[in-house]
Amino acid sequence: MAELQTLNKRLAKTPAATVQRNQYLAFTLGNETFAMDIRLIKEIIQYGDITEVPLMPEFVRGVINLRGSVVPVLDLSLRFGKACTDITRHTCIVILEVQHGDDIVVLGAIVDQVNEVMEIGSSDIEPAPAFGSNLRSDFISGVGKVGGKFVILLDVNHVLSIDELATLSAGSEGAAP
Repeated sequence: MAELQTLNKRLAKTPAATVQRNQYLAFTLGNETFAMDIRLIKEIIQYGDITEVPLMPEFVRGVINLRGSVVPVLDLSLRFGKACTDITRHTCIVILEVQHGDDIVVLGAIVDQVNEVMEIGSSDIEPAPAFGSNLRSDFISGVGKVGGKFVILLDVNHVLSIDELATLSAGSEGAAP
């Protein structure tokens, strides 16, 4: 809990307009490390009660009440086609502001654990690799090299695309319960 407070204080102290483009929030899903542009992150909260919403894709875990606002919550592990996130004491919900046309939509993303805010220099970021036409690389904005390891940099506006989520939701409405 203290780690979340420290990360949230760091997010609050640095207005989005002044955050450098090379600052990312690193987190884990399973055994892999990913990172998101810190400018899209509103806050990080401890995992809590989620109200399930019927007829949603499996990766839409439900909604939470965030200070009176209804916020949809997605399981990033499920979104990437992996197993459902096991809830532990380290599990967090990263609250993001995602662009949708001219609007900003607030969404939550469940992650196994948040690690740190890291800076990755432009020279340490490689473009998203081409995996071929059958695999999606639009979720990846690049690959950062940090301490001899790779960190997948996510393109949050594609991973959490409101249009794509709406299409997937519409497709699941006809599915058998």
